[in-house]
Amino acid sequence: MTQKNTTVIRHKPMMNMRQILLMNLGFFGIQYSFGMQQTAINPIYSMLGAKESELPILNMAGPITGLLIQPIIGAMSDRTWSDRWGRRKPYFVVGAIGCSICLFLFPFVSAVWMAVLLLWLLDASNNTAMEPYRAFIADRLPPSQTAKGFLAQSFFAGLGITLANVSMFLFEHIWEGTASSGLPYYVFGAFMLGSVCSIATVLASVLSTKEIPPTPEELQRMREKKSGERFGAIKEIGSAIIEMPKELRKLGFVYLFQWYGMFVYWQFITPAIAKSVFHAPNSESELYKEATTWAGLLNASYNVVTFMVAFGLVSLAKRHGAKWVHTASLICALVSLLILPHVTNKFLVFLPMIGFGISWASLLGVPYIMAVRMVPSNRYGVYMGILNMMIVLPQLLETVTFGWVYENLLGSNPTNAITFTGVLMGLGAIAMTWINEPPTIRDMDGVSAPPKVAEDFKEGK
Repeated sequence: MTQKNTTVIRHKPMMNMRQILLMNLGFFGIQYSFGMQQTAINPIYSMLGAKESELPILNMAGPITGLLIQPIIGAMSDRTWSDRWGRRKPYFVVGAIGCSICLFLFPFVSAVWMAVLLLWLLDASNNTAMEPYRAFIADRLPPSQTAKGFLAQSFFAGLGITLANVSMFLFEHIWEGTASSGLPYYVFGAFMLGSVCSIATVLASVLSTKEIPPTPEELQRMREKKSGERFGAIKEIGSAIIEMPKELRKLGFVYLFQWYGMFVYWQFITPAIAKSVFHAPNSESELYKEATTWAGLLNASYNVVTFMVAFGLVSLAKRHGAKWVHTASLICALVSLLILPHVTNKFLVFLPMIGFGISWASLLGVPYIMAVRMVPSNRYGVYMGILNMMIVLPQLLETVTFGWVYENLLGSNPTNAITFTGVLMGLGAIAMTWINEPPTIRDMDGVSAPPKVAEDFKEGK
């Protein structure tokens, strides 16, 4: 007899830890690219002559491409199947190739407009790869292992971003000098390494993990949708938004605070420590360049914490609930970011990153544990894309509003921007307590009953 608070779904074969790690290895390369955006892009803008108040608008590429591309790619991947290429794999392979090319070309930019254009192409590629990878995990793993799968992505995200950040510091000591564009040669080394990692790790995942083919009935429905609808993917996004479960809508408020805040942090962590720790007079000074590489190490440190604690969050989420684990992680970010601007020693500045790294591990994985319980399995792709819309809309809002906030409310002080980020994380923790965590889904063999949890949540039961 099935318990009331569980959902019965079609059995998927269990995977061992080695298999789970291999299927998620490609996330390492994707997140290396993301790490370069976090650490290197904004300093490159500054080195090419951009003002600090211009940084938010110059980062508009990420939110807009995420808003447009991920939901469409997600809906398209729900409708895709090839016996040779699979459902999700074609999309994150194409995305990885695009990331690899853009990372290779980025160090050769010589003007702000060139860097902006290439960032748009890089973000478009990143977003093409990322969303199908989320759905790939939900497709391939049984419910009892989805938490482990998503937090394996957190593990590799932390590792990939760590390498991206550390590479800047290491290449600085290996490759001296500055190109005619004004960019240091160590930037070239870090981006070239990322270009290789992006494609190599994704190919390793693609070749090592098979996708589960759809049933004949599912395949027939895919074909009917493709042949019977024009702009079917776009229509699917619209219907999914209208039919979105209530608890997933609530999660959007949490995302509003945490992702607006993360975008502020990535844009202003370098100028913040340049001011508070290195006392750099301007972005052209040697002290600012030193602060840039140190910010890379700082970001690497919280990502080290991320891949160290990622799997520990699995057991905590099972024991105490994903909702409360994520709430606690956001409180960790609040405390860390309130402390960070007041630390002036360049070595002690790593201590607040412990709490921030715990929070980042949760941001990358824990909300997805709840989300996959809220939506039907045949719509994982489109809903993973919509979840990304919840990420990029706050980032887009940040790009058009924070320049004014920075100049008029925060006194054009980058350390105040970091404090502001901490406050937003605290507001996210408060919003998280509003969510009713969906019931746990358990595996059963030989059962054909469709999932009901999404319908129950949609109707507010």
